[in-house]
Amino acid sequence: MTQCGGSDDGGALRVLLVLYITLPVLFAIFPWTQDLAEVLFGYITRPVAHIAMSLWDFLPDLITIVVIVAVFHYVIKGLAFLRDEVRTGALVIPGFYTDWATPTFQLLRVILYAFMVVVVFPYLPGSDSPVFQGVTVFLGALFTFGSAGSLSNIISGLVLTYMRSFQKGDRVRIGEVFGDVIERNMLVTRVRTTKNEIISIPNSTVINSHTINYTSDSAERGLIIHSTVTIGYDVPWRQVHGLLIAAAKKTESIEAEPVPFVLQTSLDDFYVRYEINCYTKQTTRQAFIYSQLHENVQDAFNAAGVEIMSPHYRAMRDGNRTTMASDQVPPDYEEPSFRVRFRSDNPKEGKDRL
Repeated sequence: MTQCGGSDDGGALRVLLVLYITLPVLFAIFPWTQDLAEVLFGYITRPVAHIAMSLWDFLPDLITIVVIVAVFHYVIKGLAFLRDEVRTGALVIPGFYTDWATPTFQLLRVILYAFMVVVVFPYLPGSDSPVFQGVTVFLGALFTFGSAGSLSNIISGLVLTYMRSFQKGDRVRIGEVFGDVIERNMLVTRVRTTKNEIISIPNSTVINSHTINYTSDSAERGLIIHSTVTIGYDVPWRQVHGLLIAAAKKTESIEAEPVPFVLQTSLDDFYVRYEINCYTKQTTRQAFIYSQLHENVQDAFNAAGVEIMSPHYRAMRDGNRTTMASDQVPPDYEEPSFRVRFRSDNPKEGKDRL
């Protein structure tokens, strides 16, 4: 049914076209209808002649446009060649990093295309028409207001590229987001957290946040893993240093050089605060390294009979059970009882009694 309807429409158009051509021919036979024939022929010939003359007049401008487009095309091809040479390391420009090659080429290409449009625009037919100019202004305003947020992210993406704050695969902290960078494009930066969550952060947010990069310098100097414990004043600080350093050396992925070291960061009311510092180059294993370090610290202190005073003890400590793990307590351990000292007011009664 649809095909028949389409065929009928095409046949009707052909019939009308044949009639329109035939009637002027018939009218031209008779002198009193020759003027009408010229009018009917003019409805066809005048638009065709106008189009042909417009094309002929536009031909020089068309050649100019073709030349302009060809020049810009080969300039962009030359820039693409330089991009490939810089990206592969065949061409070295002092102070210009290889990862800048692609974004720089894309930026220059956009600028060249925009400049090409500006150069070509006056040669387009109707470019001086008020209607054409009004439509162009409307489209430009629509694009500007509609893409304000996107333009902000694009500009921020370019700034991040040349700042080189982080690269793909780096372990970073951006604001409150902690994880590995898996993608960075002109609009967003995507981070995979340690819980396997993928978080997309707009580049404008990244540029306005503080960024910590744990990977960029770790290959040469290493990242310092650090943790704090609090130990009572009754334990010699040299013993604490030795236990912490021994625990750090037993931890996997900790570098032997530089050697771990301990800082005493504060002398609090009830304990001394010690900070163990050790180096690693495995920045993506921070969670596992911290976990194993804490395990080794607990084992080392329990084996030495040293209590970690993170729970606060304020008074009458003698009567409490030790906070060491039960499997680390010696078999002959007895909970200490309260010790009371009696002092006689009469000096003749002799020494004090417990």
